[in-house]
Amino acid sequence: MRKFGLTLFVLVSTLAFVKAQVKTLDKVAVVVGSSIILQSDIESQYQTQFIAQGNTPNESVKCYIVQQLLTTKLLAQQAVIDSVSVTDNDVDAEVDKRMRSMTQRAGGQDRLEGFLGRSIIQYKDEIRPEIKEQMVAEKMRQKITEKVNVTPYDVKKFYEAIPKDSLPTYNKEVEVGEISITPVLTPDEKAMYKQKAQDLLDRIKKGEDFATLARVYSQDPGSAPDGGDLGFADRSTFVKEFAATAFKLKTGEISPVFETEFGFHFLQVIERRGEQVHVRHILIRPDLTKASLDRAKVKIDSIYHLFQTVKNIDFSAAAGFYSDDKETKFNGGMILNADNVQARTTFIPTDKLDPQIALIVDTLKVGEISKPQIFTSQAGQQTYKILYLRSKTDAHKANLTQDFPRIKDLAYEDKINKTVSAWFERRRKDTYVKIDPQYLGCPQLKTWITPLATAQTK
Repeated sequence: MRKFGLTLFVLVSTLAFVKAQVKTLDKVAVVVGSSIILQSDIESQYQTQFIAQGNTPNESVKCYIVQQLLTTKLLAQQAVIDSVSVTDNDVDAEVDKRMRSMTQRAGGQDRLEGFLGRSIIQYKDEIRPEIKEQMVAEKMRQKITEKVNVTPYDVKKFYEAIPKDSLPTYNKEVEVGEISITPVLTPDEKAMYKQKAQDLLDRIKKGEDFATLARVYSQDPGSAPDGGDLGFADRSTFVKEFAATAFKLKTGEISPVFETEFGFHFLQVIERRGEQVHVRHILIRPDLTKASLDRAKVKIDSIYHLFQTVKNIDFSAAAGFYSDDKETKFNGGMILNADNVQARTTFIPTDKLDPQIALIVDTLKVGEISKPQIFTSQAGQQTYKILYLRSKTDAHKANLTQDFPRIKDLAYEDKINKTVSAWFERRRKDTYVKIDPQYLGCPQLKTWITPLATAQTK
């Protein structure tokens, strides 16, 4: 399940290079109030946030980085004055979250530590102050804007102020609901797969090599080539049953065969480090039988029959009652736009739909449901679905009638930005800022330079 990330390798390697150059790069690049920004801070962010992402070197990007660091410092200083803080637990949780992501992308803790050239614990201690400052700054920003809201009049005024040739264009969009029925194996149908896993476990207990059998038989494509090795991870990395098994064993112990949503596993604990465990496993995935597919089809057909024979069935209620898909059933069956998950919008551009879904939706009229169809996910899982087209909007220029919620979001964001900009404008006048001559030519920083600081620089 783990895959080595080239991007992370470049990022971490670059970071290591920057750290190694601290002696030659370090100088005070910016003074802002009671804080300083070092040249190495700027170089580090330039390398990790720009160069490591595959961009062509561009020194002007450092101007934006300095501006970002300046705003963070100023917000953090105001947070002290206003007694805005974050708890140590929240900071630790954020640090752990970032480290889990890096560890997963690197393919395990050992690999990540190799790239970093230091232990995870050391690296967490290094980045913790920076992350804490960022969190405090963000919380201060939220306080500055906590009373911002927009009225319908504000939205109308914002919309009318946009030049007609600058209005956003929205592509053709649809709202699609689904009722999904997943084929399920009976205990008897699963038995042969559980026995296959048990047979492999017995062979290991008799002396055969765990890693060799994992390479040959495990059906986890991410770990099988590495002998089933999953590297170090914490509880949150694994599904519930896997984590419960991994964290109750001692180093060297091998578990019995157990079942998760992925199939039948057994695992061995290689090493424990506090709240992290290093394991390897073998996975046997059960194949769906024709009988299991037939049972699912009978169920989906019966649901479809209800829609055909009973008037005024509410699709949302039916999805909540019948559907097996955990992501949509509690959302009235509606599929969320995967490119805008935070907004939890159900409006999906047709070019972003799953091609299998798009093909069927294209034949439906608004308010219609499709006949049951079998769908195959990228992972090869087969599921029967009924689709429902709730709405369809053709490509168009933004207007208040069709797009009020989206224009409201734009108006709100605009008001947020103006509120923050006004706050910074007031704070800049009262804050001493001195910028190294290297960055005095940055257009983004012109308004940050105080007369006194300019005179001293000259």
